[in-house]
Amino acid sequence: MAERVGTEKSGPGPVPQVVKDASEWAWRLGIIGVTVFGVTLLLRELSEVVVPILIALLLTALLYPLTVRLRKHMKNGPAGGLTLLLLLVVIAGLVTLVTSQVSGGLSEVASSAASGIDQIRVWVRETFHITDSQITTYFDDVTASIKQSGQLGSSAAKAGVTATHVIAGFFIAMFATFFFLYEGRRIWHWVVRLFPRTVRERLDSSGHVAFSQLSAFVRATVIVAAVDAVGITIGALVLRVPFALAIGVIVFLFSFIPIVGALLSGAVAVLLALVAHGPVVALIMLAVVIAVQQVESHVLQPFLLGRSVNVHPLAVILSIAAGSILAGIVGALMAVPTAAVANAVVNHLAGWPGTAGTPEAAILDTPSATPAAVDAAPAE
Repeated sequence: MAERVGTEKSGPGPVPQVVKDASEWAWRLGIIGVTVFGVTLLLRELSEVVVPILIALLLTALLYPLTVRLRKHMKNGPAGGLTLLLLLVVIAGLVTLVTSQVSGGLSEVASSAASGIDQIRVWVRETFHITDSQITTYFDDVTASIKQSGQLGSSAAKAGVTATHVIAGFFIAMFATFFFLYEGRRIWHWVVRLFPRTVRERLDSSGHVAFSQLSAFVRATVIVAAVDAVGITIGALVLRVPFALAIGVIVFLFSFIPIVGALLSGAVAVLLALVAHGPVVALIMLAVVIAVQQVESHVLQPFLLGRSVNVHPLAVILSIAAGSILAGIVGALMAVPTAAVANAVVNHLAGWPGTAGTPEAAILDTPSATPAAVDAAPAE
């Protein structure tokens, strides 16, 4: 009996510890991935509200220091209202500038476009050995394919719906910006109180770090965009490119979209130069655009951002790619500030060197709160 028991085959051995660890990591990461995917789908469905709120956060990060200074002379409500009013005046001024220049320069562009198009046609004919009849045929084919697509009506309807959403989103963003400037501290305390007491202190300090990082990023981006706009506008004025001031406004706005924005705004300037003055001036305008963008990317950004917004270029590219896939142009716009904020918060929570201290408190105009201080804050 003993001999038979000794020769009996034993069952399968214990699972190796490395497999157990791997399985535990796998199901936890799986749950995190499913949660992130679900939240992404939910945010996409609520994009008409989420996008204006995100824009309001960016505007708040930019304008909050001005509101803090105004609070020394007036109450919170008037300070936030005056800050928002100044923002609206700037926006209205830019729109008026672009509208007046475009309406006043259409006749000039129309008169110079004919000669510019003739220069383009001659250049294309001599460079690629294409006759005028072939160019006309290609143009007619493209026009016919557009007309036969059958989607012009639906595209027009979508454009109308999009315009309505833009107007609604603008008002949501403005209202949210006002209340973030007016009662941002109380709103944040209310959010912190939704979490367990054991994590409130670290959550509150992480929020301060995130806001500080976002403020530094937005201010640096605005300065870089302004320098880009001024440099390209000066080049367009020297070359007598039509709508030079409007080009500057477009460059400024598109500079907030990493990589793609610079390409699109530069293309607008070069195309206007090509149509108005021909290939030679267009090539000079292209050289101006490249020179300004090289100075911006190699001198201004490292100098202005420095260690305050320390995100590796590979992380920037991957963030933009992921943001574009998940949320299109809005995702590309929010990708870099999201990566910068996430990097700063992770460094803060990990306690890595260079992340100690709370300079964020000066920006938020409030010290980093303890759980007791958060509980004692006025309720909404």
